Amino acid sequence: MKSWVKGLLALALVAVAAAYLAMPVLTVRALVRAAETGDEAALERLVDFPAFRESLKEQLTARLMTEMREDPRADDSVLGGLGMLFGPMLVDGAVDALVNPQAIAAMVETAEAPDPADPATPAEPRGDDGDIRKSYGYRDLNTFVLGLTDPDRPDEPLKLLLKRYGLFGWKLAGVELPEKSSPVGGGGA
Repeated sequence: MKSWVKGLLALALVAVAAAYLAMPVLTVRALVRAAETGDEAALERLVDFPAFRESLKEQLTARLMTEMREDPRADDSVLGGLGMLFGPMLVDGAVDALVNPQAIAAMVETAEAPDPADPATPAEPRGDDGDIRKSYGYRDLNTFVLGLTDPDRPDEPLKLLLKRYGLFGWKLAGVELPEKSSPVGGGGA
């Protein structure tokens, strides 16, 4: 094989590898831009809403159950048992009502998850969205993490998880809530 053909194949492989690795960064930038401009159509394309809702439900339900188990009053009351029984259903309904393009935009702009205790008012984007610090990187070949940190809460980053769809496609499909505070029970801003 001629050397120019080998060079052309090598260049093509490098271009494909670069595109493969760069696509989640481009998707993150498109997601942030759509959130900042309020482009709901773009957010609809960039977010796998069923997967994102499921991820948020799992985390909020686990936090709610942990809080209920740690509350000494819950063991002694019938209401504690009812809370353990109906709590997950309430979280499911609240998350289904809360997670929409506006809520995703607010999360990106404020680095806060929506508060299921207040489903009528999702976190409002602030005008000073430039001070939210963004970091990103691969967790593995099929998961890319966008970390959002409010300088007022540097130990509580919100992590948005993008998943690979096909060879070059990426969508926001999950969330990791901050460890220290919980939006359950009004721990959010």
